[in-house]
Amino acid sequence: MDDLIIPLSGAERAELADLADATGRTPEELALDAVREHLRAERGRVGEAAARLARAHAPLLERLGR
Repeated sequence: MDDLIIPLSGAERAELADLADATGRTPEELALDAVREHLRAERGRVGEAAARLARAHAPLLERLGR
């Protein structure tokens, strides 16, 4: 596994630590979950945009594919 260093302000670090403490998790677990959720959401958003563009330009893409 590759490590990633994310700079946080003191306030952000404290807030993350408080949330971790309140939920019984580690700050690292919370950060990893947040990154995974963001990636999942962006993957869906980009996929929807690609599908929308493919539908909008289907005739052109069909001609180019010949």
